[in-house]
Amino acid sequence: MHIPDGYLSPETCATFGAAMVPAWYTAGHRVRKIVKTRYVPLLALGSAYCFLVMMFNVPVPNGTTAHAVGGVLVAVLLGPWAAVIAVSTALLIQALFFGDGGVLAYAANCFNLALVMPVVGYAVYRLLARNVALTSPRRAFAAGVGGYIGLNAAAFCTAVEFGVQPDLFKDANGVPLYAPFHLSQTLPTMLAAHLLVAGVVEALLTVGVVAYLQRANLPVLRINHPDVEDDDGVVTQPRPAWRWAWIGMATMVILTPVGVLASGTAFGEDPPASAGFWHHALLEGYDFTGGKHPNVGYLTSALVGTLIIAATLLAGFKAVQLVRRNRQEAVRV
Repeated sequence: MHIPDGYLSPETCATFGAAMVPAWYTAGHRVRKIVKTRYVPLLALGSAYCFLVMMFNVPVPNGTTAHAVGGVLVAVLLGPWAAVIAVSTALLIQALFFGDGGVLAYAANCFNLALVMPVVGYAVYRLLARNVALTSPRRAFAAGVGGYIGLNAAAFCTAVEFGVQPDLFKDANGVPLYAPFHLSQTLPTMLAAHLLVAGVVEALLTVGVVAYLQRANLPVLRINHPDVEDDDGVVTQPRPAWRWAWIGMATMVILTPVGVLASGTAFGEDPPASAGFWHHALLEGYDFTGGKHPNVGYLTSALVGTLIIAATLLAGFKAVQLVRRNRQEAVRV
């Protein structure tokens, strides 16, 4: 679902950039208020989780691949605005370091995966989990349905963005200047892959993580649900346990070479020849071995990407804290 450069017109990319600037600003403002300092590592973990999940490609019936994203799970745990920051960070690292998704198309990818997906999915989750105890199985089910619908909403937007390009941008002879796929091709291809395969994977992952947290680490769910009662009618407030989260992330890193097993690439993710200028990433295609040792390249990319994402978010929040502290000291003076 990552749109590479060359498939969207500069006008389209600029439009999505204008749309995402206020979304990023709002997300940053909300996250500073909602995510306390001690929960910043969880936001970094959420972003790294999205990055790693997107590396697990699964085959779809038409011979290509698709993948889950994890944005709705982050929204359930920390809120939709935190998910905007987490997924946007993961997409930025993918584009700059691994050539996965275009640099010019970055805002469009963020609109689909970092804004539409978590906001739509979280809205569905809230609707289905209304007046439900925090430990109820229905809450995990609601999160899974939210993940399924959120991912497919993002896929629908991506299909439309691809499909309108040939009609809006073509030369004097009617030849498409950018994406050559029409809506009659993009909608069935994208929706079939995500309705039948990727959406199911997204739902199962989301249900599984939420159900696990309900049993083993309820305080993590409590972060975004401070007033929701447990099954016994009380509101517990113990401290979250982080050890198992780090163990889970390490396990995902180790298992990422499984994503290489799926043959082919996702529909529309192969960059056109006109986008070659932008494809000089450090670990292009999640590999540095020239295809000789793809498992090693994929595993190394997973580790490097996870560390970069964590460092980026932690450094960003430290910088924000420093700026706020300096402003407060200036006001007192």
